[in-house]
Amino acid sequence: MAPAASKLRTEAGLGPLPRRALSQYLRLLRLYPVLTKAATSGILSALGNFLAQLIEKKQKKENCSQKLDVSGPLRYAIYGFFFTGPLGHFFYLLMERWIPSEVPLAGIKRLLLDRLLFAPAFLSLFFLVMNFLEGQDTAAFAAKMKSGFWPALRMNWRVWTPVQFININYIPVQ
Repeated sequence: MAPAASKLRTEAGLGPLPRRALSQYLRLLRLYPVLTKAATSGILSALGNFLAQLIEKKQKKENCSQKLDVSGPLRYAIYGFFFTGPLGHFFYLLMERWIPSEVPLAGIKRLLLDRLLFAPAFLSLFFLVMNFLEGQDTAAFAAKMKSGFWPALRMNWRVWTPVQFININYIPVQ
């Protein structure tokens, strides 16, 4: 359980430029936590979609510079900025209030709350928002939920549960 007073260190073996960048980022997190997390999430989400497209093209042995879907990273940036960053920020604060670190087995309870409540709700929201951003109708959303929700949720649980265990138990909420 990460103590609330923990602070990320900016000196840990970094050169002057990365140290200044990290220091500035941590300053922005203190001053504008939601906006900074929203922007970070938007950028990382767009980058993740772009890299996924490149990997998929490489696996299919296609020319990586042709036919990249530029609207994909834009949709992911929108989702990351307006949903992932802000919702994550407020969910972790709420989780800290609902299950304080003094509660027995707080880390396990928080992990279960995240994995069993937040992950399915967040995944449903993801499918809904992406469906809207792609200009699809409600029938397409229902079909995507029916075919893709459970496989995606099971993969989410497999991949992100160990990461979330570390995140919830050892990373300061700020």
